[in-house]
Amino acid sequence: MSTRFSSRVTQVKPSATIAMSMKALALKAEGRDIISLSVGEPDFDTPEHIRQAGIDAINAGKTRYTAVDGTPELKRAITDKLQRDNSLDYTAEQILVSSGAKQSISNMFQAMLDDGDEVLVPAPYWVSYPDMVRLAGADPVILHTHAQDNYLISPQQLRSAINDNTRLLILNAPSNPTGMGYSRDALAALGEVLLDYPKVWICSDDIYEHIWWGEEAFCNIAEVVPALKDRMVLVNGVSKAYAMTGWRIGYAAGPTEVITQMRKVQGQSTSNPCSISQAAAAAALNGDQTCIHAMADAFHERHNWIVPALNACPGLSCRPAQGAFYVFVDCSEAIERLGLSDDMALAERLLEHAGVATVPGTAFGAPGHLRLSFALGLDTLKDAVARIEKALQPG
Repeated sequence: MSTRFSSRVTQVKPSATIAMSMKALALKAEGRDIISLSVGEPDFDTPEHIRQAGIDAINAGKTRYTAVDGTPELKRAITDKLQRDNSLDYTAEQILVSSGAKQSISNMFQAMLDDGDEVLVPAPYWVSYPDMVRLAGADPVILHTHAQDNYLISPQQLRSAINDNTRLLILNAPSNPTGMGYSRDALAALGEVLLDYPKVWICSDDIYEHIWWGEEAFCNIAEVVPALKDRMVLVNGVSKAYAMTGWRIGYAAGPTEVITQMRKVQGQSTSNPCSISQAAAAAALNGDQTCIHAMADAFHERHNWIVPALNACPGLSCRPAQGAFYVFVDCSEAIERLGLSDDMALAERLLEHAGVATVPGTAFGAPGHLRLSFALGLDTLKDAVARIEKALQPG
């Protein structure tokens, strides 16, 4: 007897990044020498003062339920951070702490989307965006971009994509998987379009905010076009900047009425995030910020090595990024030279023949590409690129 599942879940694909990471781990468990460039997390340990705050929370007995939307201490740390780093004013009632930024985004989609709504998703996109939209009953509308435009959407492209069903635009900068971000002028131009469509909301995914080396300081669209703040939900967290992926703390900031509905969604799913992780996150946001700059500098150094190294490999081409810890590699020439069918076949070849795990660009809405993470030590990256170069030789 076959089991019937919901139509929402059957149209959702497993996360490609998680699937590749799991495959790499399985091969390692079999004794294979595998270098994984597929994982989207820093390779650094969580800074000591943050770890100590978690230990102190355990010893102080802070192991019980908290409010669904987070502790007052962490919410205060978040509002202070948003004022300090982004010049954006929010109250505690406009903050929702969740079990990772991914849950923050899901909460927003579940609270705001209905069947027939459309969500504009610039591609290349983070692998989970389209399926999270589908799980909320809405339809993702993919806005394709090109390398010559730094994989960024244009005001004209945005305007032509908006219709009566458009409910939401997702902006993620610096982007996973491209590492590209928008200048203030580019955000202002997008903002001018959005001001003409007051029913369109914005999800600003700022999770890579502090891993940024662009010419201009990082900013999001509400900093540039303040009139849009009242229809934007800002999503961020501590996982990438503070090497706290496993602690699972993200947060959303937005208008009170939206956060109230998102809190209702979370209250009927996971309830509060881990109390110990919340204490550690507050210490991260309130404490010495030197650690995030040191990690960002290390990522920048690795980026500056790996981009020319990959461009020297036969059939590969990639543009310098502005942040995050990924390179998005155009491998279309390599696919053709090797007589392969697509980027997924190339990723399989690199895994089987070189012992290097990557993620096919198809998973990000950009066939003919690979995403490589450089969240590894420089010696390991050099080994990985040498293996890739060898595997790209015919035969």
